[in-house]
Amino acid sequence: MEHQLLRTCLKSLNDNNNTLSLQALASLRSLIINPNTSDSTIYSILETLTRSLKLGTNSLTTHHHILKLLTDLASHRTHLSSQILNSIHSSSLLFTESIQIATESLTSLASIANSDHNKIDDHLFMSLCFAATSTSARLRLLRNGERLGIGMHVLFTVFLGFTKDPYPYVRKASLDGLLGLCKSGNVFEDVSVIEGCYFRAVELLQDNEHSVRSAAIRVVSEWGPMLIAAKEENDKIDWSNQVFVQLCSMVRDMSVEVRVEAFNALGKIKLVSEDILLQTISKKVLAIMKEKNSHGQCAAERFEILASSYAGAFVHGLEDEFHEVRKSACNSLRIHTILYAEFARQSLSLLMDMLNDDSMAVRLEALETLHHMATFECLHVQEIHMHMFLGSLLDNCDLIRSIARKIFKLVKLSDLKLFRSSVHGLLQNLERFTKDEADVFSVLFFMGRSHGNFAAHVVKEVSQEIEPVLEGKLVLDSARVAAFLVLAISAPLSQNQNGQNIPPRLFSYAVTLLGRISSALREVVDQDTLLAYLSQCSRSSNHGTEVEESSLLPVVDDAVLTHSRKDVNSPVGVPMLQTGNGTSKVQPVISCELEDLATSIVECQADELDEVMKSVNLILARVRDAWLLVQSRCTNVAVRALRDCKRELAMLTSASLESAGILAFTLQYLQVMKLFAKIWEHVVWKIRSDETGGLEYLFGKLDVRLRELRYRYIGFSKEEGLYVLELIVVACMLRLSKVEICCSPTTMKKLSAVISHIEILNDKGTIEPSNILMDAKKTVHEIESSKAGISSSLFQITNLVDFFTLKQFSLCSRVRHINAELDVPGNDSENPLPFVSGLPVAIPLDITLYNVGSENRLWLTIRMSQESTQFVFLDLNILGGCNEVKKFTFMAPFYRTPKARSFSSWISIGMECVLEDCHLVKHCGGPKRELVHLCQEKEVHLCLVRRD
Repeated sequence: MEHQLLRTCLKSLNDNNNTLSLQALASLRSLIINPNTSDSTIYSILETLTRSLKLGTNSLTTHHHILKLLTDLASHRTHLSSQILNSIHSSSLLFTESIQIATESLTSLASIANSDHNKIDDHLFMSLCFAATSTSARLRLLRNGERLGIGMHVLFTVFLGFTKDPYPYVRKASLDGLLGLCKSGNVFEDVSVIEGCYFRAVELLQDNEHSVRSAAIRVVSEWGPMLIAAKEENDKIDWSNQVFVQLCSMVRDMSVEVRVEAFNALGKIKLVSEDILLQTISKKVLAIMKEKNSHGQCAAERFEILASSYAGAFVHGLEDEFHEVRKSACNSLRIHTILYAEFARQSLSLLMDMLNDDSMAVRLEALETLHHMATFECLHVQEIHMHMFLGSLLDNCDLIRSIARKIFKLVKLSDLKLFRSSVHGLLQNLERFTKDEADVFSVLFFMGRSHGNFAAHVVKEVSQEIEPVLEGKLVLDSARVAAFLVLAISAPLSQNQNGQNIPPRLFSYAVTLLGRISSALREVVDQDTLLAYLSQCSRSSNHGTEVEESSLLPVVDDAVLTHSRKDVNSPVGVPMLQTGNGTSKVQPVISCELEDLATSIVECQADELDEVMKSVNLILARVRDAWLLVQSRCTNVAVRALRDCKRELAMLTSASLESAGILAFTLQYLQVMKLFAKIWEHVVWKIRSDETGGLEYLFGKLDVRLRELRYRYIGFSKEEGLYVLELIVVACMLRLSKVEICCSPTTMKKLSAVISHIEILNDKGTIEPSNILMDAKKTVHEIESSKAGISSSLFQITNLVDFFTLKQFSLCSRVRHINAELDVPGNDSENPLPFVSGLPVAIPLDITLYNVGSENRLWLTIRMSQESTQFVFLDLNILGGCNEVKKFTFMAPFYRTPKARSFSSWISIGMECVLEDCHLVKHCGGPKRELVHLCQEKEVHLCLVRRD
């Protein structure tokens, strides 16, 4: 079929005097985008298009289509990119008299390869730009300048020149180009160059076209700070004020887009005088500003002219009729509230008003700003604000309530009345939204630690509610009582709790609610440590002396509260508490009557592991029930059931590496099944109407999760290992059954490799393979032996997927988790590492590896962008061998230091997937196969060393 279509196109070429018709070109495109087109046909098409490209008889339209086909061919057959680039370069199209054709050719070059491969002469680019009479031609040239490898100074000259073009879209493209030069890390040492760009952008703030004004704001916000940095230290604040004021002049623009850009830009100016900031939240010109103007202390005459433009700038933004503008104003205000205490105090009333905004996005942004202020201890809430503040705790939006509670964790309240109101508001939140219980308890615990005296007063006031009722029985199902007990047990931990006693019996009551309380406080204290603390405090009145109860309360510092079972160097289950006399001793985690039973930590760990296994297998049994819901077209119900499983899993705690590995595996398995459920809804039931790109994203995410499931966990039994491989087989079959997104060769190769691995594992036939594995093996052999390829077995693949049934899965082995921790000691944005541009830099890393064996190949990945990644091999034999837990320090060399004043890179540890022969990758000096990452990426900040 394809050969007949190709012959028809060639006949059209001969019949039309070596000119391809548009119909023939359309036919050729259908062959190009078809992944099953043979290589011989593709090479014939390339030869035909190249020959036709060199002819001078083609019309402008035909040239356009030929170049478009060559671009499509390069994108679908990447191994031909270099040959196609050479064909376009060798043709005379770049030097033709037709500016339109030359521009089309440059656009094709830019879309095929990066600037290293398609660099053209700077003079040719400039001549084309200034000779182009077509607006579309100038736009294409300006948008592709950087991708064509044009020199920085040439691009700057062209972009700056075309900001005066009569057409607004060209002016906008020129401004976008200037913005790109700034963001790409180019360093302009000539201050006059920076000033020229900045002041040209300032002129275009008054352009008639709103899109140009928006682009000009972005240029001012990026080149302005560059100009400020280039000035002398004494002049920086004046220039910073001037840039800020220029941007403030745009907050009352008629265009919504411009106003949003203006407020976004205001948030990028980090240094502004306090009096100017105070003026932005007052519509009346303040006395201090009038005094400054009268004494001529302003940085420039322009400053006086613009004085009225920035008066009340933030007020106008927060009162804007469009929620996008109000949200942007809140975000910008956040940056400046931490600079000056007075500005933060006066801004608070404006932000509190935004908590009643009709838009949920604006309310969220206002709360985020308040949280930012509380983090930097700039939030001082007064009684007049409490009504609106507490209202956020009763909002119907879960996210708003969550952020409001985070603020209460950090805020410092000045008097008992405010504290009492806050506790009351949290209790109302708890009564109306019972699902918030854990978060509310956590907030009350933090508030009690921060306000010990206030917490003790409130507990004393409500002591009658906490006491046993109904014939001496404590009402355990009362969330209100539990909340007061959390507040009570947190008060002694405060540094400012003086003379206010918490009755020891309240700690005994709290022990009866240990599960609920420890679940809420799992971020700061584990259950064993909490039990030890409650036990000690509840026994403090039984010492038989006349000492005051307050002297018997333990002083537990932050080290105790952050005690974690992950600390493998400390005894598990025996937390260290600081007693009142300042000496450390081991406190038993059980009651006095059972102290003799706590003799064997190893036995406790074994019992704990058995309990974890039992709980995990109960959760895994519910996963199969959820899958039955998926097959019954109840996907949403199934996804909710899986989420419930994840929440239940989060309640389990681990005291050893083995139990931690089991919990990590189960969480990963739940995430995999959730992705399977969503894909099943797309592929099998065809309920979703999302675009193919969304489904491809789900498949990509599923591939990553399954790869982690296969390689990051060790210690599987043969049955468990086969089950994981079966899931991978099902994922491949699902992808193959979706024709429009399938990548047949790669997926088939992966499927064949997995089935071969299954055959090796089951070579003795001790385990009966499942039906899906047997049918998949048979189908793969049929496809490989068939000349028609996968299309001949598409119906069979679809049937296999439709009749797939998830087996009951349970864990019997002690699965271990291959994991890593990575830290760059002492490095943050305020303390960057020094480097010299163009020279390698050593990055110190503290690395901890868990369960990594000698057969594992580990790589450090150091990237500056998605396209630029450096790999460093970690030779474990040189670094000291392999243990269950291995800690070491490593100096990672980074060779690609850019020409920039500062930059950030992201470092992670990846493990090579040694069995992924179907996913070979080409990295110069890097891994040969795909990597599975063992830890989150860590950002590293570096700053250029100044040379005098």
